[in-house]
Amino acid sequence: MTQKNVVSWTAMPVGYGQNGFSEEAVKIFFEMQRNGVEPDDFTLGSVISSCANLANIEEGAQFHCQALVSGLISFITVSNAHVTLYGKCGSVENSYQLLVEMNTRDEVSWTALLTGYAQFGKANETIDLFERMLAIGLKPDGVAFIGVLLACSRAGLVEKGHQYFEPMIKEHGIIPIPDHYTCIIDLLGRAGSSCRVHGDMEIGKWAADSLVELQPQKPASCVLLSSLCAAKGKWNDAALSRRGMRDKRSSPFLGQIYAELENLNCKMIEEGYIPDMSSVLHDVEESEKIKMLNHHSEKLAISFGLIFVPPGLPIRVIKNLSLW
Repeated sequence: MTQKNVVSWTAMPVGYGQNGFSEEAVKIFFEMQRNGVEPDDFTLGSVISSCANLANIEEGAQFHCQALVSGLISFITVSNAHVTLYGKCGSVENSYQLLVEMNTRDEVSWTALLTGYAQFGKANETIDLFERMLAIGLKPDGVAFIGVLLACSRAGLVEKGHQYFEPMIKEHGIIPIPDHYTCIIDLLGRAGSSCRVHGDMEIGKWAADSLVELQPQKPASCVLLSSLCAAKGKWNDAALSRRGMRDKRSSPFLGQIYAELENLNCKMIEEGYIPDMSSVLHDVEESEKIKMLNHHSEKLAISFGLIFVPPGLPIRVIKNLSLW
């Protein structure tokens, strides 16, 4: 094209973002600005959504400032994108404050905050917000129901989860998708219906193998199967599962990460930290159990952050339930 306007440029970051190429979407946005094209509300909302997908709160906050200066923050598409951004990045206080400041709110606005609460374990806030949505006459969509079902799962509220799931289908006419069923399965599992609790190796092995087929590069199936084997006292099988998990890990910085983590663990012990080993289901010596806890994936993520995140910036570990 010899001439490109804001519509032409906007099509690119929107297309990239909707197809999972969020980094490319942000790069195209900056290229658009270098070419002297000012974004409209649709462009800015799209690139902020890409920042949310990347959990890139730093660049997202810069776009927030741009929206305030340009006045585009008054458009609900831009405000909703910011509520989503802060919610996905764990800054739910900022997400809530933005929602309060909005002159106009729709179902997307409320759902963005609700999913932020749910993702970061704020079960009571999620349920309260969902009930407020119903009370003011808003019609929750499938995403909102995923959020409230996830909250019920995290809090172990089995009965309440069922109270939301059944009306979702019968009263709201929402056809469940795999994410809804996943929340219900997780809810029942945490409440005592999982293969690990019942020692059901056959179904547990089938579930783990199916997960490997769906996501062969992710170690989650090895972790789950290892825990199941350990709970049944099948230590050799547990060791094989852990070995499979190790085989899937690869990073050119592993040496640096483990060295930083060892330094961090030494400082913690000096401060009086005593690890809780009750959850380590492995037939090994106590020293080995401590080593397993020390090398937990979230701790490795923090170690990576301490090495590579510039001093003064926060380290954000996404999709984390508990650390120390």
